[in-house]
Amino acid sequence: MKVLANDGVSQSGINVLEAAGYEVLTTTVAQEQLQNYINKNDISVLLVRSATKVRKDIIDNCPNLKIIGRGGVGMDNIDVEYAREKGLHVINTPAASSHSVAELVFGHFYGLARFLHNSNRDMPLEGDTNFKALKKAYAKGIELKGKTLGVIGFGRIGQATAKIGIGAGMKIVAFDPFMEKANLELDFFDGQKLNFEIETISKEDVLKQADFISLHVPAQKEYVIDESELKMMKDGVFIANAARGGVVNEFALVKAIESRKVAGAALDVFEKEPQPEIQLLMNASLSLTPHTGAATNEAQDRIGVELADQIINILG
Repeated sequence: MKVLANDGVSQSGINVLEAAGYEVLTTTVAQEQLQNYINKNDISVLLVRSATKVRKDIIDNCPNLKIIGRGGVGMDNIDVEYAREKGLHVINTPAASSHSVAELVFGHFYGLARFLHNSNRDMPLEGDTNFKALKKAYAKGIELKGKTLGVIGFGRIGQATAKIGIGAGMKIVAFDPFMEKANLELDFFDGQKLNFEIETISKEDVLKQADFISLHVPAQKEYVIDESELKMMKDGVFIANAARGGVVNEFALVKAIESRKVAGAALDVFEKEPQPEIQLLMNASLSLTPHTGAATNEAQDRIGVELADQIINILG
């Protein structure tokens, strides 16, 4: 059987599939040519990330397709229910990238708290001529230790983020409409383990208490963070969105930054991806990455192997 990894897949995943007798193609086929390519090459499994869309046209017109796999968590680029109604298996890898996303969030938080995203740009330009002024400009950093981390959405990625927060010495408050509490097990280098039970609270209470807020929710119709939510937050709050573009009202966020309600924000995802609003790209209080939350070698290895194992379990 043939597997088309249209947005790429790790070599570790390819190795597992090839050892089981599958042929893996890693050609990147343009969206408009995808249907024809799948049929012409008798593709049984289509693997995608976020770039390729798998809509009704492909599902209806590719009769040999048996599995659609998403390397990652969110599946908003796939017509999941329709595919399952048509008898296709739809799989993803919800756990594989959790820690990678969580580490990126904290990379942003530490960077914002100590102005690293700005000083890294300013030092090459002015470090030799304006050193003392830059030192003064970036002298009022803050520590994360002792601060409160608010996690909105307490699934796997939210919990992974909370674990790093605990390790950093932060208090954790969390909101999730589908979960009353979660047990977090922290594993340490010498084999020791510690367990923390976190009981979720209301969204409003998280917004009011948190010094740092991280979003880990699926795409939805309404903004999760809009003007009303921003008003509830502490003055000088930091916010990170490494979940989905469109869960934060970006214009309201910029206004809250301009009024100094929000001290800084981190965005890994954008409403108008892959062409974010220019006012976001030019804002010195924003720390930005181009949707790289799951883009670590380790996460991609886990994703590839997890997809491969699921394919083999389904098709044999």
